[in-house]
Parts: sequence; structure tokens; C-alpha cells
Amino acid sequence: MEEQKPETVAETIGATAASAAPAESKEEILAAFGLKPGDAITTEIAEKIMSVHSVRPDAVEVVRVADLCKRYSKKAPLAIENVNFTCYEGEIVGLLGHNGAGKSTTLKCLEGMLPYEKGDIAICGHDVKKEPLLAKQNMGFVTDNHAVFVKMTGIQYISFMADIYKVPTDVRRTRLAELEEVFQLGDAINNLVSSYSHGMRQKVCMMGSLIHFPKLWVLDEPMTGLDPRTMHAVQEFMHRYAAQGNCIIFSSHALTTVAKMCDRVVLIKRGQQIDDLNVKRLMSVYPNFNFEEYFLQHEGQD
Repeated sequence: MEEQKPETVAETIGATAASAAPAESKEEILAAFGLKPGDAITTEIAEKIMSVHSVRPDAVEVVRVADLCKRYSKKAPLAIENVNFTCYEGEIVGLLGHNGAGKSTTLKCLEGMLPYEKGDIAICGHDVKKEPLLAKQNMGFVTDNHAVFVKMTGIQYISFMADIYKVPTDVRRTRLAELEEVFQLGDAINNLVSSYSHGMRQKVCMMGSLIHFPKLWVLDEPMTGLDPRTMHAVQEFMHRYAAQGNCIIFSSHALTTVAKMCDRVVLIKRGQQIDDLNVKRLMSVYPNFNFEEYFLQHEGQD
């Protein structure tokens, strides 16, 4: 990848830096690497900028994953090994990797669906193993297979989820109306889930996972099966939801979506975490960085 021309850097480093990295100005970000606006940014410097995490002093931790290891049987190799990351209020964090890299395994351990051999996971300060109910009360999870009860109607399923999380009746009405604006199931919400298309099941699964407005929203391949209008609406909703002080973690194969949506990206390859990238921070000072090329380069390394 070629160096970006100095004049281009000077033109493109703008007001987005302030919103992308609230704790630092664009000048402060560049100064940390001995640069000033107008200087050329090499790929090496760009990668360093992306790898530095700028956490506000008042940032509230939502998720902490430490030294996470999981194997599916005693003789099997580790499916994930020593995965570490922390997520904060207001962040959208992506898990990115090839098929079978360990993204879904990591998320299912995080949610408490899978036991794990080693490591610690805390959600809003609650250990997933020691305080599973308290941890799960702060979380909404959308699985990659969009599992729902197909013999219920859409509204019955959402009401069931609201009951599980003890959402008051008046509150759930308001929240359901807000979610309907995003997902627009319409009259189909009264039909059996078994009659739903793949995309409609994805929608009702998302609505059920959000009815209690969890502090942490976890999604495994969330855009799969959604039509373009709904995909755009969900992406806009995700930004608003994070801006309200919540945290979102999602896995995806779509590099463009990840680069567009995420503040940070955790790269996983063959069960091992190979990077934790501050994408938003880099894009604020280097908006033309080729994230796809960066990912494919690292994905191909052994």
C-alpha cells in the first residue's frame, strides 16, 4: 500500500476526529506519533494508530473477556485460545474472522451458552459463571441461526421474552412500538413464526433480544437475511443504541459493514486473537485506509 500524499491527509483530517475520538483531538492523535496535520502517514504508522486504544477516563466497562479458552472435547484442539478484550459504554465492537475462526464460539461463551475451560468473562461487573442470571439480565443475544419458538406468533414470542426479563406491561408497549418502527413486521407480528421467512425470523429474534433494552447487545452475523431497507434501519438503530450509553458486539464477514459500523474490531484467526484495532480512531485521521487489504494481509499470514 502506498503512502497517502501529505496534501490529501491535510484535507481529510477534519471535524470527524473530534467525534471519533472524544478524548483526543486530531492534532493530539498525530502528535503521539511525531506527526502534525499535513504530514504523510505511512501504512506502518496507520497500523500503529489503529492499534492504540484511546479510552476516556470516565468510560464505563460493560464487557471484560480475559484469557478465554474453549475446547469442544477433551481430545479436541482449542476452538479459541487466550482471547482478551474489553468493551465500554457507547462502543460498537466487531468480531471479524474467517469461517470457523472462533467468532461464534466466543460469543456463545460470552452469553453463557457454552462452558469454557479457562478464563473469565464479566458483563457489567457480573461474572458469567458465578452470577449467570445477573450477567444475562444485562444482555440481549441474537444467535447466528436466529432461534425462536416457531409455534408462537411473533407477538407471543416478544411477550414471552418480555416476561422472562420482567418488563412491565406499560414499558413493553412503548418499547414494542419503538422496535416496530425499526423492524416493521406489521400485521405479520400476529402470524405464527413458522410461517416467517428467514429475514422475518431474524427481525423478531432481534426484537425479542431488545425488549428489555439491555446494556449489552450481542449479535452473531446480524445482517444475514435482512432486506436492504431493514439492514440500513438496523445499522442506524445500532448507532443510536450505542450513543445512549449501551454496548454492541457483533460478528460479521462483511468487511465494509465492519469498517463502517465499528469503533473497534477484534480479529480472530484459527481460534486465536491476532489483533484489537481501533478502526474509528484510525479512520478519523486516515479515512482512505484500505481496511479490506489490511484484513486480507493479516488473514493470510501464518
